Amino acid sequence: MTAEDYADIGLMCGLEVHQQLLTNRKLFCHCPAGRLRDDYDAELLRHMRPTLSELGEYDGTALMEKKTRKNIHYRVHHESVCTYEFDDTPPFFPDDRAVDIALELSMMLGLTLVGEMHIARKQYLDGSIPTGFQRTAILGVTGSIPFQDHKIGIRQLSLEEDSCREVSDIGHDRVLLTDRLGMPLIEVVTDPDMRTPQETAEVCELIRLMCRSTGKVRTGYGAAREDVNVSVRGGTRIEIKGVPQISRIPRLVYNESRRQCSLLEIRDELKRRGVTRASVGLASHDVTSTLANARYQPISAAIGRGLRVKCVVLRGFAGLLNRTTQEDTRFSKEFSDRVRVIACLTDWPSIVHSDTATESLSSRHWKDLRRRTRAAGQDALVLVWGNEADTETACQEIVIRAQEATEGVPSDTRQAMKDGTNGFERVLPGAERMYPDTDLPPIVIQEARTDRIRATLPEPIWDRAARYRQLGLPADVVNPLCASSRGDLFDRVVGELKVNAALAAVILVQRFKSMARAGLDPDRLTDDQIHQIFQAFAQGSLGREAIESVLAAMIESNEASKETPCVSIESWRAPRETSGAFDLEASVKRVLAERANLWSSDPDAQRRHMMGLLMQDCFGLVNGRDVSDALDQAMVPSGETTAKTEVTA
Repeated sequence: MTAEDYADIGLMCGLEVHQQLLTNRKLFCHCPAGRLRDDYDAELLRHMRPTLSELGEYDGTALMEKKTRKNIHYRVHHESVCTYEFDDTPPFFPDDRAVDIALELSMMLGLTLVGEMHIARKQYLDGSIPTGFQRTAILGVTGSIPFQDHKIGIRQLSLEEDSCREVSDIGHDRVLLTDRLGMPLIEVVTDPDMRTPQETAEVCELIRLMCRSTGKVRTGYGAAREDVNVSVRGGTRIEIKGVPQISRIPRLVYNESRRQCSLLEIRDELKRRGVTRASVGLASHDVTSTLANARYQPISAAIGRGLRVKCVVLRGFAGLLNRTTQEDTRFSKEFSDRVRVIACLTDWPSIVHSDTATESLSSRHWKDLRRRTRAAGQDALVLVWGNEADTETACQEIVIRAQEATEGVPSDTRQAMKDGTNGFERVLPGAERMYPDTDLPPIVIQEARTDRIRATLPEPIWDRAARYRQLGLPADVVNPLCASSRGDLFDRVVGELKVNAALAAVILVQRFKSMARAGLDPDRLTDDQIHQIFQAFAQGSLGREAIESVLAAMIESNEASKETPCVSIESWRAPRETSGAFDLEASVKRVLAERANLWSSDPDAQRRHMMGLLMQDCFGLVNGRDVSDALDQAMVPSGETTAKTEVTA
């Protein structure tokens, strides 16, 4: 699809970017942050139950979670969890470093800072936070960032605590690790200003680079996660939750926009057929005996285990369940997702329907089911199997989803799948999920504090990227260098030492990445150590080809020594110098003397071969340019002519 195609369907996208902050402690307690481990000391079991709000109302998400009857298992390790996370101890004041980082990022986004930091509670009812709520605070509102030829509105930035890591979610049991719980992170919410999937991914990448450019956020898989909000004209806002990689965003947005358009077409078709919300009543039947001799393996196996099979009649839905909604996805998945998530019938397949009659039961069995349920030819039949309680919940959810289909696109929170499609996760919560926290007082944001932070703000990421492109840096190093904490070092090396900008950028980005893949950690090098190496290169005492070798040697030395590293430029050069200083002139004469024995008569090939021999002799001790100049000077016209004649003869 083109940008014009997305404009025709009225696509609108917004982002909620979550980024963990690099702090030593968690946000509201003194447990260490960042200690992720899969082993645990104990396991706690809890159940989530809905309660009335202060206004005497139940939250829709809470009621949905009640239907699941989930057992929430929390695996805890004594090093990373305390009683605060389980609401048995009041919160401490928020970590000062986390607040400072959040304020800095708010300023970089051009947000208006709040005068007071008010802690609020945001309901989290899927069990990923044991208390059932997340403490959060808004620090900045109403800003923008430049993107291409316009601006993207930033609605707000919040500082909040992270949730648990999920281990598994099978049937009625959800298992979570609590090591990540309570770690500080920010949430950046944009306006729905993106109009194509590609724009959405590019804006997300811009925010990610901006966060990383501070050097004060965590990196690695799961340290940054995005929620993508998508809607089309006539649809509604759908939140695709927890996207771990920006590269997935374009396909997710494409599939969600396609899904909403398909659901709107199905709504219109149901309207033409005269199907309304009221006409979709709960018509479920126990058909276990009718299918007692069925050969379809999932159903026959379920009956063999003593489970029940139930049939839901969807009046007027015949032929619609096979409509395509996403890539390789049918409308029937809207129903099977509800059965899987809410009724907890997680075996695959979880449903069978009459639109796929040839792939499941025999035609005789489908005829028997229509007679048993008094279904007409324009009706669709949906079968589910399991225990009595779960199948009853499943039948109710199938009917609820069919009723929603008569109205268009239901407001869901969707789960991002690896193949670029999405699936139902829970009902989209409303604004009433957030309410004031009474355990902590408002915290005044002092002007002296914001002045101190503003005085050290890094260069805006978009300005830095433009400057790097003007320097002629390769396109594939611009963004990584913008996100690197070595940006100031790059400016010193290029500005003070006059090192070629492309060379410096390639070493600080691509070569450092190669070292990391080889098991060496470039973060063990200080900026001063790296500057020392570039300085030696600029002064001509270190060859260009040796820069990476010296860097690797220094990293290994730093890893072996907790104090001053034992490797320096001089110590690296010493064993490579044969006697005192390297004698370039003597090496050139030796190589020229052996020129007559070279295999090629091509002067250019001969020169390349001699340069290779010379660079082996003086690897890292002399700049390649100096070696080349010395070779050219030694090859005087008369000598060069004589050598060519001898080789030809």
